[in-house]
Amino acid sequence: MSASQPNRSRAGQAAVPAADSTAADSTGADSTGADSTGADSTGAPGPGDGRRPAQRDPAAVRRFIERFTAQLTQAGFPRTPARIFVALLTADDSSLTAAQLAELLQASPASVSGGARYLLQVGLITAEGEPGSRRQHYRMSVDVWQDIVSLRDRQFTRWAAELADGVRILGPDSPAGLRMAQTVRYFEFISGEMADLLERWKQRDFRD
Repeated sequence: MSASQPNRSRAGQAAVPAADSTAADSTGADSTGADSTGADSTGAPGPGDGRRPAQRDPAAVRRFIERFTAQLTQAGFPRTPARIFVALLTADDSSLTAAQLAELLQASPASVSGGARYLLQVGLITAEGEPGSRRQHYRMSVDVWQDIVSLRDRQFTRWAAELADGVRILGPDSPAGLRMAQTVRYFEFISGEMADLLERWKQRDFRD
């Protein structure tokens, strides 16, 4: 799940990146209680359009992070990067510092650093420095899911091209060559359908 990365905030090398030993999680599920202040559970600043952050139950937000993390890990996503990815999904402005992530996830700085490094490498997040400070803000594109699907589409195109060469090598009339040619046609079909779906989604942009 290796791909060339687009210039803007990019999707990872696949919708579900393969496990990476550098991103191993050293923490368990969160066991902290709710913040009695009722403030935004991420501790992140509010969105830049002047709206106030939503009042949330921090414990409920953490439970959601762990539940959706479990879904991603079952699909092959490394656990710590998955927790960070979901945490950024819950942030109103899609951005959190390493310290905020460590507090929210009850994780060590080293664990957060390793998980964020993985997400940076596969292009699911970007890191932005703060003027006059060494503090990093990790940010996720608001179009991250579209980016992921777009990258998967490009991956299928590359697979089809490589498999087509395999058909030539194996012989187009051999059982293996015929089977591989069917796979090429499958990926070409899926790629075309995904491109059409993405274009239709762009025409149905629900954002304000």
